[in-house]
Amino acid sequence: MQLIVTDSWLAKSRAMHFTGPQLGLIFVLLAFALMLSSLGLYHWVFLKGAREGWPIIGSLVKLVAKDEFEQRDRFLRENLDLMARQLGEIQAKLTQLESLGERVSGLAGLNPSHIRGAPGQGGSEIAARALTLPEVKSAMDSLEALTHQRTDLLTVLESRLFEQKMKNMMVPTQPPVDAGDVGSAFGWRLDPITGRSALHTGLDFPASVGTPVLAAAGGVVVTQETHPEYGHMVEIDHGNDLITRYAHSSRVLIKKGDLIKRGQKIAEVGTSGRSTGSHLHFEVLVQGVPQDPQKFLLGGHQSAPAKVAVTTNHAENRKLSAANAPVR
Repeated sequence: MQLIVTDSWLAKSRAMHFTGPQLGLIFVLLAFALMLSSLGLYHWVFLKGAREGWPIIGSLVKLVAKDEFEQRDRFLRENLDLMARQLGEIQAKLTQLESLGERVSGLAGLNPSHIRGAPGQGGSEIAARALTLPEVKSAMDSLEALTHQRTDLLTVLESRLFEQKMKNMMVPTQPPVDAGDVGSAFGWRLDPITGRSALHTGLDFPASVGTPVLAAAGGVVVTQETHPEYGHMVEIDHGNDLITRYAHSSRVLIKKGDLIKRGQKIAEVGTSGRSTGSHLHFEVLVQGVPQDPQKFLLGGHQSAPAKVAVTTNHAENRKLSAANAPVR
């Protein structure tokens, strides 16, 4: 392409030659320069008009700003509505948790009002109307505080239930012999050896030699000896002045000081000591006084261990202690 430039004053002309690529580059540079000039002019006019309130420019700015604010408000409202629904769901779950806590607290022996909490601590109710941002924040803070309160109370409840479970594990409710039937019950009877009336201080479980003897509850072995009347004997301390005694074993599998679990095999049935046949003699002593083991064993078939009254009559205590000679 040839471009001729003419000077009208000097009547001169000058010819410039451009190739195709050169001409295209020139057009691109001109278009880019025109675009930058237009953007700069638009920006300057728009800002100046917006600051000085030119009629047309000011109206355009207000329309743009109004649309932007409406979009932002709509976005905020949608998020607030979603948060309000989620808060309502959380509050419903906390209400269910509170009801469950009241039921479990009754099983743990706690006052349900301790789980319910003091008046005015139930949290903010999520209303059906649209909530503002401060109201949503206030509801979230209330639910967070209520969650911490429920966590603390349920932790106490868990501790109480664990304590009760441990106490139950230390109460002799496990039958010491799986064979089952009781040969001689607790109480006064005719001694099978002397033929005289005597107090039988435990339960006799007839079983063949070698039958496993099981710990009626968890505890610590305090006695493991060969007694002239009880034969191979074991005593386990379960705490709270409660001891179980297992007598006439053919073989003892534990020693003094051992920690024992409920149901653990501790010995084997035999007929050692003052005995007329193969059986286990099982006793329960509270504060050193023999108690009827059936009261404890029957408690194992109930929802909670039976509370056994300890004999407190001193005359009766002396009678039981004097009659504590084993009858086998």
